[in-house]
Amino acid sequence: MDKLTGKVAIVTGASAGIGHAIAKRLAQEGAAVVVNYGKSADKAKAVVAEIEAKGGKALAMQADMSQVAAARRLVRDTVQRFARLDILVNNAAIALNKALVETTEQEFDEIFALNTKGPYFAMQEAANVIADGGRIVNISTGGTHLGLPGATAYLGTKAALEQFTKGLAHELASRGVTVNTVSPGFTDTAMLWDSFRETAAQMTPLRRLGKPRDIADVVAFLVSDEARWLTGQTIQASGGVVM
Repeated sequence: MDKLTGKVAIVTGASAGIGHAIAKRLAQEGAAVVVNYGKSADKAKAVVAEIEAKGGKALAMQADMSQVAAARRLVRDTVQRFARLDILVNNAAIALNKALVETTEQEFDEIFALNTKGPYFAMQEAANVIADGGRIVNISTGGTHLGLPGATAYLGTKAALEQFTKGLAHELASRGVTVNTVSPGFTDTAMLWDSFRETAAQMTPLRRLGKPRDIADVVAFLVSDEARWLTGQTIQASGGVVM
């Protein structure tokens, strides 16, 4: 499994959950992976160790993706370290389980900074240096099409990300760079509310929650050459939930 040999990938928010699974999967395909983290240095280093134990290449790199300067620095430092960038996966995010009428301005600013502003400027920086034929993948949520009470701000951040995908796909198309979104359904991570887990599983035709590796496999396909004809798309990786 060496479809990405020679490629360099950044996966943001890769110390746990879906990002962790994506980092491992891309490394399994031969990519050198920058395991980005904000605060969880020990977890990120554990991901690197896990990848290296299986013969892969990885490097933990700290950057608070809610800060534009840090998001830009992550891209620049990756290119400085590896002399190239082929893949950017914008995964870092936080959730906010609050009704719109209860959301404070500070909470609004915090969630949009990490989920939306950081990825936007990471993509801007990457657009200048990513190799021809490169891949950008944004991780959204199927909830943008479903609508979930108490998640209005969160869904707004991800809906914006989906629109960024469509616009940038056109801007980078002449260089063969594809830009796509993966929208997970109900996935077994810390971001899924405990009180909703059983209901979520029953809403899925396959009668289970998604696993991070389910999403990682979709991302691995999108960054491969086989997905060269897909760009500007939002892929519903939901296990059949009608979003």
